[in-house]
This record gives sequence, structure tokens and C-alpha cells, in this order.
Amino acid sequence: MNESALREQICELGRSIFERGLTHGSTGNISARCEGGWLLTPTGSSLGKLDPARLSKLDWQGKLVSGEQPSKENFLHLAMYQERARNQAVVHLHSTHSVAVSVLQDVDPADVLPPLTAYYLMRIGSLPLVPYFAPGDMQLAQAVRGFAGKHHAMLLANHGPVVAGTSLAAAADAVEELEATARLYLLLQGQRPRPLTPEQVADIRRRYPAG
Repeated sequence: MNESALREQICELGRSIFERGLTHGSTGNISARCEGGWLLTPTGSSLGKLDPARLSKLDWQGKLVSGEQPSKENFLHLAMYQERARNQAVVHLHSTHSVAVSVLQDVDPADVLPPLTAYYLMRIGSLPLVPYFAPGDMQLAQAVRGFAGKHHAMLLANHGPVVAGTSLAAAADAVEELEATARLYLLLQGQRPRPLTPEQVADIRRRYPAG
């Protein structure tokens, strides 16, 4: 895909995410690999009002090549790309239900959400909880890097999800599946859910490796 078309796709995805309430205000950021570097939504921008010509373009050292100043969370995206060469896009949101799960006590930090559906396993697999660091803190980048080699999706504590995909569409599908599962998990609090069995989990992971 040429860079012009990719810019349009990023803006179209941002608008869709914003209009469906998966992000709000100027939160969240989207990136994708392109020839000569990677594209990222600018700092302080609303995903609902992105301009293709004003997207930030960075090189593989994180230096701005063209466009507006990048999101201050650009280092999260760069860490994902550097650790996951096969992934072509990254979506980071502050989506309500995923953030709600990220602030709960007593979740399993190795795998935050239970295997409630086959589609969650297919698109996310397992979901580690990255310890809290303040936005913009480079220690957060290092923490993300420590998980990214084995996980294409992770939940930042008291912050939100970061998901990489083999395409922009794949990353978007995965982060939306995560948000839907987080919502389902919260709806089931106080109930007695019936997650997939270990045998069913193993079968899905064999058939449909995530990431």
C-alpha cells in the first residue's frame, strides 16, 4: 500500500474509533509502518479529526521526518515495532472498559482477562499487565519492550491497551475485541462465568495463533 492510501486509512480508522466512543477527547494514537519509516497520529490530536497531510512521519530512531509533532507516547509504538518486526501497525487507546479492568486489584498480571470467548483468544491470546509509569516516562517504553517480544497485546496499568497487528485492520480488530471482552468481563462481575476449558483454549491456540 502506498503512503498516501495508508494516511487515509489511519484517518478513517481514527474517525471510526472516535465516533463509536472507543476513545475521547485527544486520547489514543494510531501508527503504521510505511516506506522510509512509520506514520503516527500527532500530539494533542483528536482521532475523530485527523488530517492525512499532517500525520507525523518518523524514522527508526524516533526522529520526526515530516508532519506535526508526534504523540508523546511515540516511544510505545517504536518499542513495539523494534521488538515485533512482523507487525505493521499499532493502536493504543484509553477505551473505557479496558481502562476499568486495568485499575482492578487482584487481576492476574500475567494474563489479565480470562478466556471467555474463542475470538478473544484468536485476536489477543494472552494479555499481560504492564506496571504503571506516568505518561511520557521512558521507563514505560522499557517495560513495554520487555513484554513485546512475546505479546502483541498488553494492558498498561491505570492507562489502557496497546495492540500491534500484521496490518492496520488486524490491530484495530484486536483492540476492539479486547475492549468488548473487557466490557463482558465487567458485566459478569458477581456472576459465575464459564470460561473456555484448558483443552478448548489449547485447541483455539493451535488452530489460530494470535498476533
